[in-house]
Amino acid sequence: MTDSRRDFLRTSAVLGAALALNPSLAGATQRAPVTARHEPSRAGSAKKLLILGGTGFIGPNTVKYALARGHEVTILTRGRSATKVDGVEHIIADREGDLSMLSARKWDVVLDNNARDYRWVQRSTKALKNSTDQYLFVSSISAYRTPSMSYNSASDVRMQPVSESYERFTPPANWKDGDEAPYGLTKAISENIVHEAFPGRATVVRPGLIVGPTDPTDRWTYWPVRVDEGGEVLAPGNPNHSSQVIDQRDLTEWLVRLAESGTMGDFNATGPATRLTFAEMLAGCRAVTSSAARFTWVSEEFLAAQKVAIWSEMPAWAPGDPLMYVDVSRAVANGLTYRPLADTARDTIEWDKARPTAEREKRAAGISRAREKELLALWHQQKG
Repeated sequence: MTDSRRDFLRTSAVLGAALALNPSLAGATQRAPVTARHEPSRAGSAKKLLILGGTGFIGPNTVKYALARGHEVTILTRGRSATKVDGVEHIIADREGDLSMLSARKWDVVLDNNARDYRWVQRSTKALKNSTDQYLFVSSISAYRTPSMSYNSASDVRMQPVSESYERFTPPANWKDGDEAPYGLTKAISENIVHEAFPGRATVVRPGLIVGPTDPTDRWTYWPVRVDEGGEVLAPGNPNHSSQVIDQRDLTEWLVRLAESGTMGDFNATGPATRLTFAEMLAGCRAVTSSAARFTWVSEEFLAAQKVAIWSEMPAWAPGDPLMYVDVSRAVANGLTYRPLADTARDTIEWDKARPTAEREKRAAGISRAREKELLALWHQQKG
């Protein structure tokens, strides 16, 4: 086992666990060294930052890290969140309404991290066109035009990773400005709006699945929590499929550093730095628990026959999807760093255990334990 794999999973037991789950993984992947993370020491020079959002999932850590680095922070929100943000100026405004009050102000960098509608971006870029030197837009890898998710059993190990030049969504022929747009299209349109409004002054970051403590979607939380509970765990499909996620703390801290450095351009931002399999991801979760979780790999064909929903019932699972194998080399070359997956899994488990009981009992994603048990029994019955 390489030193870099030890660095990434922070335990020599993890690879052994992954190979026990799927012996064919031996030699299947190579790890680049995990780059050193940036602790929140003060930046070389303070900047004035405007964060559009700041109280949602990725906002609070962005604010916290920026303040720790010595920056002056203003946030713009609707004021509906109960999250308290100390040490910042707070502008109350609705992005569906008038933003003209921003035009008379000046900031070094605007971080737009909560745009769920391209029309929000039209309003904010218009208001801020002459108010900032850099507009940093948090988009999504969902802006890429890739096939719909399906029960694909073939390994994607030989697939060409999705780079920043991959085809993005474009509006249909009958679409007109002002029409509603699905998520991937609204992100692609928003990117175009930002580049048009800030030519040479735009930074577009396309994250993959953002995970970790405080994630309200539970789209990855299911796995470390389920593994921590122990027992027989239903593991979906081909264990050699790719798995990519990014800890929200790694993403948000890098966003602040991009603002500090004035780095422009388009960047994919998911992780880790090199290919990770689903089996390795599960082994990484198990390595930080004391549970005796046992993984039973159930085929895509069986899951399809039982109508088990990709992504929602089996969170963070998109078998063979190109968006689970995205090239992040440009982001890494420009300072994106990763904490070990083990840290993310451990911190997510600890955070989840501190949640209110009612919230834990009604997580936003993941198959129920009763349904999992039923499926495993049927699987064993069919396998004889």
